[in-house]
Amino acid sequence: MYGPSKNFDERLNDIGRKHTAMARGYTTEICSDGLIVVKPYVRRRGFSIPVAGILMLLAGFLFFKAFILAAVGPELYDERVAKLDEGTFVEQGGAWVMQIEPATEYFAAVIGPIFR
Repeated sequence: MYGPSKNFDERLNDIGRKHTAMARGYTTEICSDGLIVVKPYVRRRGFSIPVAGILMLLAGFLFFKAFILAAVGPELYDERVAKLDEGTFVEQGGAWVMQIEPATEYFAAVIGPIFR
């Protein structure tokens, strides 16, 4: 409880902070005496990496490469990647990323009959 020395404004600020914390989410607990207590979620500090989002982005890029490979064919695809490899530093990085790896080749083989 609050003592008589704590003024009204400080108590009002405490209520505002608690309300803001509860707005972000809360959980309920039942104490040993049967009292139901509502507590705000503890907000973790720091940077969390969205692993599922990154994996979905990589899978989407892999399917994009497979789609392009299936659409234009491996010969033309290799020619275009070779042309990128002769370019600037950024284009060479793009050529390295766009090169055909086994997963792209597999998915292109699966998607290929759909285009033909």
